[in-house]
Amino acid sequence: MRVHAAQLNRTETSGRLTDMTDYASRLSRARAIAAAKNIDVLLVGTGAEFAYLTGSWVSSHERLTCLVIRPDAEPIIVAPSTDIESLQGVAAHLVGWSDGHDPYALALEGVRPSTVALGSSLTADHVLRFQSAIRGQLNPLSPSSTSSTDVPQVEYLLATEALAELFTRKDPDEVAELRAAAAAIDAVHAEVPRLLKPGRTEAEVAADLRELILREHREVDFIIVGSGPNGANPHYDYGDRELGAGDPVVVDIGGTLASGYHSDCTRTYVVGADPSAAPTDFQEAYAVLEKAQAAGRAAARPGTTAQGIDRATRSVIEAAGWGEYFTHRTGHGIGLSTHEEPFIMEGNELELSQSMAFSIEPGIYVPGKWGMRLEDIVVTTESGYESLNQAPRGLR
Repeated sequence: MRVHAAQLNRTETSGRLTDMTDYASRLSRARAIAAAKNIDVLLVGTGAEFAYLTGSWVSSHERLTCLVIRPDAEPIIVAPSTDIESLQGVAAHLVGWSDGHDPYALALEGVRPSTVALGSSLTADHVLRFQSAIRGQLNPLSPSSTSSTDVPQVEYLLATEALAELFTRKDPDEVAELRAAAAAIDAVHAEVPRLLKPGRTEAEVAADLRELILREHREVDFIIVGSGPNGANPHYDYGDRELGAGDPVVVDIGGTLASGYHSDCTRTYVVGADPSAAPTDFQEAYAVLEKAQAAGRAAARPGTTAQGIDRATRSVIEAAGWGEYFTHRTGHGIGLSTHEEPFIMEGNELELSQSMAFSIEPGIYVPGKWGMRLEDIVVTTESGYESLNQAPRGLR
């Protein structure tokens, strides 16, 4: 569930993803979507969206590197001349720029946009400079003019929403990577019960989990070991609290495969050999949580809305009297980003279609006492869903 930004820095920032994907086809589809939605230009900065469309995780730091997609022209990548070599082989024309030149004008050359879609990784400095460049294109002031009141209005969209049908639907190779990621994190969860011994600290357990995750993944994305009252904080990580017999423990872990695809799975455990040693109210609530998560999985099928799945899980928890303690959305999409569309929450009326991948992770959190969460990654099929995680869901 949780992603620590500091742990997302890749050791191979200029590396390419695996060659399993036809990136030229993805770019062609993005152009077609832009044309259908009357988007004049898509501007995508480096990161997961850029990697999905080009295969490259190149990072240009504060300098602009931008994928430019237009319906009426071949895709280009505007990048610092220092980084051009790292981008050789991508399915887009490379346009280098040197310090002292204007990369924003280069990116917008030949287009006077009225509708612009911006990638989510573009930082404020880049967005503001693009807006300034666009204003200058639309209203080049004469020497005697100081008014810009007649500048045509430009509509700005999020590229993640504009290209949602492309980003959210996983192709077979992507599903295979997510299935491998789920198996990798399931293998780590299989080792968790032996780590949860009375007297050990959360930090000691987390250190063991880090080693286990790295056996199965290229990188560790996050580790949560929330015991006893610490489990009531959904975004806790771990600390020096010692585990006691019968303590509930929330273990939420995830990592990144070499391909760039992510795992994410949560299970809730009880310290010691006997789960019945846990508090009685915790055991009662956990039975409700299992039913709620099963209801969410059963609702995960094409034609259901994202909020429909959230309602399916939440209604079970509310009916049992625990509703006020379910304090977050039911899930999130996953792929080259750990958190992406579709977000499984109230208010998201996105209709699910086949091959969408997302988590179903209801939780119950009672402050000062305990918490619990149960999370699987699922993929919608033609008529239902496939759960990629197979780790046991019952208390262990």
